[in-house]
Amino acid sequence: MRARGAALVLVLWLVALLTATIGAFALSARVEYMQGKVTADLGAGQEIAHAGVDYALSRMRATPTQPAWHADGRRYRWQFDGRTVELRVIDEAGKVDLNQADRPLLEGLLRALGVEATRATQVAGAVLDWRDVDDLRQPSGGAESADYAAAGYPYPAKNARFDSIGELQRLIGMDADLYEQLAPLVTVYGQARPDARLAQAPVLTAMGMDAALVIAARERETPGGGGAMGGGSGIYSVDSRVRMGDEREAVLRTVVRLAPEGAAGMPYTVVRWEQGAVSR
Repeated sequence: MRARGAALVLVLWLVALLTATIGAFALSARVEYMQGKVTADLGAGQEIAHAGVDYALSRMRATPTQPAWHADGRRYRWQFDGRTVELRVIDEAGKVDLNQADRPLLEGLLRALGVEATRATQVAGAVLDWRDVDDLRQPSGGAESADYAAAGYPYPAKNARFDSIGELQRLIGMDADLYEQLAPLVTVYGQARPDARLAQAPVLTAMGMDAALVIAARERETPGGGGAMGGGSGIYSVDSRVRMGDEREAVLRTVVRLAPEGAAGMPYTVVRWEQGAVSR
């Protein structure tokens, strides 16, 4: 009887072990399936977002049957392969150029974003110091270089032009929240004074204009005239977002230079490219 009891216990233990092993295998297979599905869905979403960029840029020039899209940040929707693609196009001429903007414009932009006056002055000064090539002629590299060292930064001010807006993250007084607000409104491909026809509300406010009135007037305009044929720079920021079925969005943000009409080769040149996924 004892031998039979021991055998029964051993059999039950083996059954429990096999059940746990099969369950773990099934769970692992399920997790791998879900991971594969998410990856495949994201990959498909990114391809659709890429198609959205191509479509948006194709709408920058008017055709006999379609007016040109406005490159002033208004939202457009496009249906592709059963998915809704949200598109925004902004001409870089409507942004504040980090290499050309003067102090009042920089401070005005920061104040328009809700930054208090003292900090706005500090950050605007940091932008000017970062790009100030004259400081290279000073033996110490400029007073602002000492400021960076005193603040514990492992580098001095660049004392050269901004090559990308990402350099803002290295400035004294900058943090992640402020950078996130500033990034869509500034550029290194613009002009000394933003084009009010293409600027976003905070930029218009920084220029001393009534943003609500300007934007309302834009929306009453006849479609067309906001694209490349409307006198913009030909360099565009495009934000393409594809709604996924799981409360996420495939996102593609890019800056491109549109080729001249009739030019052979690629229709545009990529200046900056950023893609990923976000939760809605």
